[in-house]
Amino acid sequence: MMVARKKIELKTSPESWLSRAIHGTGIQVIELSPEIAVESCRLPGEFHRDPADQIIVATARVHNLSLVTKDQKILGYPHVKTIW
Repeated sequence: MMVARKKIELKTSPESWLSRAIHGTGIQVIELSPEIAVESCRLPGEFHRDPADQIIVATARVHNLSLVTKDQKILGYPHVKTIW
């Protein structure tokens, strides 16, 4: 979406960039599971209504991960661990 909205420019296709970013770097892709989907709709406390952010936060919560972000809405949410 950031490429489509011209917020970032890649020298290759998004598919190619993502493939290179994942393979050989140790990054693990976590698939959307039913548990994450349900958690994204049942986040505790108050959280904004962006479905993508809800899924990101739910994924971190389900897998007990810390998010690296500068997104103030996520940083201000006390029910997920963040790093920045």
